[in-house]
Amino acid sequence: MTKMEQEQQKFLNDLEKKLWNSADKLRSNLDAAVYKHVVLGLVFLKYVSNSFDQRREELKADFTNPDHQDYLNSDEDLLLEELEDRDAYTEVNVFWVPEPARWSNLQDSAKLALGSSLSWGGEFKGVGKLLDDAMEAIEKDNPKLKNILNKDYGRLQLDSDKLAQLIDLIATIPFDHDTMSSKDILGHVYEYFLGGFASAEGKRGGQFYTPKSIVTTIVECLEPYNGRVYDPACGSGGFFISSEKFIEEHGGKIGQVSIYGQESNPTTWRLAAMNMVIRGIEFNLGKEPSDTLNNDQHPDLRADFVMANPPFNQSEWGGSDDDKRWTQGIPPKGNANFAWVQHMLYHLNPNGSMGLLLANGSMSSVTKNEGEIRKNLIKNDLIECMVALPGQLFTNTQIPACIWFLTKNKQEKGKKRNRQGETLFIDARNIGYMKDRVLRYFAQDDIKKIADTFHNWQQGNDYQDEAGFCYSAKLKNMEKHDYVLTPGRYVSPVEDEDDGIPIKEKVDSLTALLEAQFKEGRTLEDEIQANLVELRYEV
Repeated sequence: MTKMEQEQQKFLNDLEKKLWNSADKLRSNLDAAVYKHVVLGLVFLKYVSNSFDQRREELKADFTNPDHQDYLNSDEDLLLEELEDRDAYTEVNVFWVPEPARWSNLQDSAKLALGSSLSWGGEFKGVGKLLDDAMEAIEKDNPKLKNILNKDYGRLQLDSDKLAQLIDLIATIPFDHDTMSSKDILGHVYEYFLGGFASAEGKRGGQFYTPKSIVTTIVECLEPYNGRVYDPACGSGGFFISSEKFIEEHGGKIGQVSIYGQESNPTTWRLAAMNMVIRGIEFNLGKEPSDTLNNDQHPDLRADFVMANPPFNQSEWGGSDDDKRWTQGIPPKGNANFAWVQHMLYHLNPNGSMGLLLANGSMSSVTKNEGEIRKNLIKNDLIECMVALPGQLFTNTQIPACIWFLTKNKQEKGKKRNRQGETLFIDARNIGYMKDRVLRYFAQDDIKKIADTFHNWQQGNDYQDEAGFCYSAKLKNMEKHDYVLTPGRYVSPVEDEDDGIPIKEKVDSLTALLEAQFKEGRTLEDEIQANLVELRYEV
């Protein structure tokens, strides 16, 4: 790690600790699922206000420069007119922030509101109402933000004092740092809060947040450099953000990718939209939040890459038997796993690739046509790679999970060799590290091992089956295993190292140890019995 990277990490670690501890203390009795929108809405407002202020200073410096055409005749009124020119901000992709919503004004107004003395237009406004009005004003002046921002502050059970303290806390986020851009700082703060709130929410947290380890693994494997990227269960937009980072790290431009998504939860849909907006990513999340499987808002989309973490084992999802998406078989009404697989497959273009998370049961279940659908996927040569994941990667479920990678074209193309009739199996259950007592993470080297193995297999570059980790299977192998796709069935186990001790000697040694432990156990039992008798007489 370079000195600059060390400075960045220290800065971010210090910032994380201060922000989370302080914000969580202010939560009181407000549910984490609600509170995250309170915090993230304020973070967004602080960022756009900072960007506005920076642009304002640039305009001011330009106007007061002697080379400026109006410099000699400049006065305060002319300067103010130029500083309040809306087009001067929007032309450089900076959101126009109306005066009441500018952070310094809002912070001052919040303090006044605490004294119950603030009145605009004769109407008293508490801190919550101030925030709602600020969000409303920004949406009105910036059509891209219509119906995206949280405007429920006035209705929350969080008193004005707590909100004012939270405003002061968010004000301390330094969106200017010597080693990082304001956009990178914002992205990190947003991602950190999303992960923190997902953990705080427990099971429900997974509805909007997919662990970074998994998102990065799928993105690194698919390499979405350009084209159309689609997530039909986009949550807060984690796959899109990770794709952006991947593209930038590899010298590309985010403008080369078109973002499409859909999300059924209204608050999460707004969260995803905010996540895109703050990063300047053009996106299409549909006209409104809606159920993807029953109301597909991108019916004509044929994407180059599809990535998703749909709800595991979703029951009672509906759907009709004659849906044109069910090309591999009709998915059961009681489990939507293979409805999601086929929905995503339907939206792939002829050369497209996809990766999605599913519960482990999807690899072996034969319930109500699931086995037949999986068999058809295999026989039609659509499955490229299966990855078994370790437990404890998720904040919201302990259900074991796996990654399915599918493609419509295994023929030789570009750097990829002809993989027809082959499927790669990766058993990643033993990699990663425990970040705390509850959650497991993948280190960058873990992600690299999975992605490199996948790419080497695709390209024919030094790929070799590895005991305990990976195996390249032919169709006949999968037929032999009744079309079950669990990697453990294909990846051979790691052989135990021979320690040079003869088997008979090991057995004799273990037998002697066991007999000694039995003897010690009997002695302890006798002592316990004697103590119980003694206690009985004393009583």
